Amino acid sequence: MKIFRIDLKKGFAKVMPESLDDLWHLYNIILEKDEVHARTTRQTKPDDQYARPTKAKRVPVNLGVQVEKMFWDRILNRLRINGIVCEAPEKLSIKGSRHTINVTVNKPITIVKKRWLKHQLDRLKKASRITAAPLTIISMDDEEYCVAVLRQYGIETKIGERSKLPGKLEAEKRTKAKQLFFKRALKSLRETWVPLHSPIVIIGPGFIKDDFAGYVKNEAKDVAASIIGVKGVNSAGLSGIQESLRSGILSNMLEHVRVADEMNAMEKFLARLGKGKNNATYGFSDVEKAANYGAVEKLLVADSTLRETTDEKRIALEKIMKTVEEARGEIMVLSTEHEAGTKLLSLGGVAALLRFPLL
Repeated sequence: MKIFRIDLKKGFAKVMPESLDDLWHLYNIILEKDEVHARTTRQTKPDDQYARPTKAKRVPVNLGVQVEKMFWDRILNRLRINGIVCEAPEKLSIKGSRHTINVTVNKPITIVKKRWLKHQLDRLKKASRITAAPLTIISMDDEEYCVAVLRQYGIETKIGERSKLPGKLEAEKRTKAKQLFFKRALKSLRETWVPLHSPIVIIGPGFIKDDFAGYVKNEAKDVAASIIGVKGVNSAGLSGIQESLRSGILSNMLEHVRVADEMNAMEKFLARLGKGKNNATYGFSDVEKAANYGAVEKLLVADSTLRETTDEKRIALEKIMKTVEEARGEIMVLSTEHEAGTKLLSLGGVAALLRFPLL
């Protein structure tokens, strides 16, 4: 994320997303009733009332909209921000009408808020310091493989295949089948890796992961050069990837990957909750009570809870967040694109780790 300017007195931040992860950060920072200003295109009507409709054309223009809805288009890699035009050239006479601004990578925008929360500014600043590429993971055993990309916002599953190999008693058949299985897995891995040239980690139970790593080194030296680790987990496929994040075996490779921090925070919360020492709580009313006592060490909020709740609930939630920040607590907004976020959502979307127990 490139930050051009932040002016809290005027309530704006001018930034430019430089990656898909940056679009995700903006998706969680921009909320309903914020203003977004950007260069966009607008269809203009002919001045002549008798002119043909075909003469209407789209022209580039600087517009500001008050946000009503947002949609993250994963296919076209853009944020679609729908809202009411609040700033536009007078000659267009379009204030008060609706418009959609498409935010894409390398397109500057200005975000205006009545009040910036500390965690929103922290998220912007942290995103501006991150330069690491996403991580490509292949999780496999002798029955399946799954190739995924680990981004800031979660696990992006790319491709997978199930293919049971013959048993060890059929050594010749197993060897041939394993070579074909490895060939298909390498093809899938290459297709995912080529556009990114990201670091690669191979994970899985048993020795099949090590055999595959050797196969890649022999058959695809360019891909092999990006392998930074081969790690053991108890299961293959997507569940193996989730396990690797929960267990922390990839921690030294994931210092810039936000999803790892979010999963660690959720695991810590669940561990505290399971011990029953009253130093973790969840649900809106209990978390609000803890915040008012200054007891919140870390507040966990599901991103969809923040974006999709009613105006009244959002105002109340922002009040809790402000109270937590004033007491020097930490706020973490969890993505519901991965397991930790969905777990939090099932608990009501709000939880807290506490500095001291509350009875």
